[in-house]
Amino acid sequence: MEVEVLNMEGQKVSTLELPAEIFEAPINVDLMHQAFVRQMANAHLGTHETKTKSFVRGGGRKPWKQKGTGRARQGSSRSAQWKGGGKIHTPHVRSYVQAMPHKMRQAALRSALSVKASESQIVVVDDLKVAEPKTRLMVKALNALVGGATALVLIPANESYEGIVRSTNNIPDAKVLSANYLNIRDLLVFDKVIMPLSALDLIKANLG
Repeated sequence: MEVEVLNMEGQKVSTLELPAEIFEAPINVDLMHQAFVRQMANAHLGTHETKTKSFVRGGGRKPWKQKGTGRARQGSSRSAQWKGGGKIHTPHVRSYVQAMPHKMRQAALRSALSVKASESQIVVVDDLKVAEPKTRLMVKALNALVGGATALVLIPANESYEGIVRSTNNIPDAKVLSANYLNIRDLLVFDKVIMPLSALDLIKANLG
């Protein structure tokens, strides 16, 4: 698949052939869904906790004798039906982590990138750079590259892109992400993916 390579002003400077094994891979919707559910589940902390009868303070003595009072038998004033009692069938600390083989996660990413490529949502730029780390400069560049669409900006893990990161932090419809941390959620949430040639090389190395 051939795409245009743009500069930061949105002007075409050359063309590039995207690797077919990554950007023209078979699209597996079920696999992408599984990877998305896994990522969202793994982000769930699972630190919720409630107290059962055994963890509520007090209630050690039987409220009244078993028989002869005319009232229902009770073993503890901290049972669930009492005010101040423990809770039943309520959440406790647990792990929501779901396992997924590495090759399946990679295949899901290739599927998502292939969907983006087929819909012309991949924007390749020769280099990402701004004269100074100013939000207005990055907004101008994004408008030239993607119009009003939301954008995921991929960068290599390189300190030379610090200006891009700082310029994008205050833009609600854009996110800067290291290409090493490319994930299914961000690919599906944002409309377009912007990547410099250096980030594309990382993607080739990780998914090719």
